[in-house]
Amino acid sequence: FFTVHDPTQLNRQGNDIGTQYRSCIMPLSDEQRAKAEAMIADMGNVYDDSIVTTIEEPINFLIAEKKHHDYYARNPYQGYCAAVVGPKIAKVRAKHAHLYR
Repeated sequence: FFTVHDPTQLNRQGNDIGTQYRSCIMPLSDEQRAKAEAMIADMGNVYDDSIVTTIEEPINFLIAEKKHHDYYARNPYQGYCAAVVGPKIAKVRAKHAHLYR
């Protein structure tokens, strides 16, 4: 979770600004909430700025229109995908290669 975004940016990720870009965790159980709280506390030692990731109650998400499903897989060379998504995926794969089969 903390590998692919900057948890110190409030209501934004890079050039994308607004509350829809906030860093938040929506745990589904008390155990997940406790793990999230512990991770946020631990990660506070990693960043120079304060972590602004919030822990919020889960909300009901609507299923997106089909054109949005697997968007990156279908459009890897689209501008945003190539410039932003692709490098983030490469970073995660490199950092967590031991988790891939």
